Amino acid sequence: MAKNGIFDENKDMKRILLEELVRWKEKADRKPLLLKGARQVGKTTLMQQFGKTYFPTVHAVNFEKDAGLSKIFGENLDPRYLIRDLEFYLKRSIDVHQDLLILDEIQANPRALTSLKYFAEELPQLAVVAAGSLLGVYLGPTSFPVGKVDLCTLYPMNFEEFLLALEDHRSLELLRNAKQTEQFSDIIHEHLFEQLKHYFIVGGLPEVVKTFVEEKNSLFTAFNKVREKQNALIETYLADIAKHSGKVNSMHIARIWQSIPAQLARTQDGTGTKFKFREVVPGVDRYSRLVGALDWLEAAKLIIKVPIVNSGELPFAAYASETVFKLYPFDIGILGTLSNLSPQTILSYDYGSYKGYFAENFIAQEFLARNIHTLFSWQEKQAEVEFLYESEGKAIPIEVKSGWVTHAKSAQIFTDKYHSPYRIIFSANKLHCSLKIHRYPLYLAGWLPYQENPTSNSPP
Repeated sequence: MAKNGIFDENKDMKRILLEELVRWKEKADRKPLLLKGARQVGKTTLMQQFGKTYFPTVHAVNFEKDAGLSKIFGENLDPRYLIRDLEFYLKRSIDVHQDLLILDEIQANPRALTSLKYFAEELPQLAVVAAGSLLGVYLGPTSFPVGKVDLCTLYPMNFEEFLLALEDHRSLELLRNAKQTEQFSDIIHEHLFEQLKHYFIVGGLPEVVKTFVEEKNSLFTAFNKVREKQNALIETYLADIAKHSGKVNSMHIARIWQSIPAQLARTQDGTGTKFKFREVVPGVDRYSRLVGALDWLEAAKLIIKVPIVNSGELPFAAYASETVFKLYPFDIGILGTLSNLSPQTILSYDYGSYKGYFAENFIAQEFLARNIHTLFSWQEKQAEVEFLYESEGKAIPIEVKSGWVTHAKSAQIFTDKYHSPYRIIFSANKLHCSLKIHRYPLYLAGWLPYQENPTSNSPP
């Protein structure tokens, strides 16, 4: 790997999840690892980078590209027979004590997924990493090797990984060492906010980030090529929907996905709002008729679903309804493209009601990338808080403000009613924390778990 830690010898962008894979490799009781995530988030590249860096030999197969693999996994699932047949198929030996076996797009072969159970039980010394983009779309629940795999999810590149790709080491150093008592100067704050706006346009899909990095010396050219790449990827996702979900259902799925930006922008202040079914498919106004389409989008990891709870009591999930929620696209760059917002409009930060839910989408992505996997919003009467955060058994309200005006009446209402020790506000303002209000600039969203829980490990 290169000394700067950004790219390896094949110019692969470094992903933070690589360190989690290394920890998995060293576990004494490791099971086969199943890596989940949407298409185009970089699962294959990450697995290859992991293998090349930490194993003497990598053996990779792809079940979507190679139909011949169905013969191998269609018969005996004894791992020793599978390894023997794979050796003949790949025309090379597999050292079960030293090598890495990659099973890519494993959702295309249910028996291959089932085989992970037997690798865990009968050949645990072999490091096996499997990946799937549409797990849960193709497969029924009986095919999943429950309890026999280690799981992790790869999301689009977060803001830190974006800065890594840009080789903006000074910004990374500042962010990683930020403290609640520290103030950034105006010049640093303005630079970080400008980089954040670039991220709002580019998002975190590795192909798009790579395009931006290659063309960044001319922002006009870079952003035009970014939008071209994003539009092409959207067509890929729509083709996936059409191919794998059936004719009628695919129409509903596509309509839901493409309607999300308009639904989010519906409120006057630009904050994300409850998803309403009657505005998606003509003649369909009930959750029960669209639940299958929503489940498909969740299984494909193309949406972020945030339940809206009507209580601040813990656990939040006890007060959630499956029919009341917000939806966000899985990637903020895709959000801008689906919204038909020009890069210049986002750069000028003058896009009306869009600013609020863009900021929310960003916060949601950053939280997911930092292992805050269960997100909730809160609404009671006229008060609404964008996100709830649990810290040391206490419910903490998080308000998200896209600009510099940071009056947070709803967070105050929540704090008073549920006795939160403090409230959090994300905005365009600089870092400032008092006893009762913790104010963070938006670009520090990824560091929330470490700022609010000093005993946590530092960001990797």
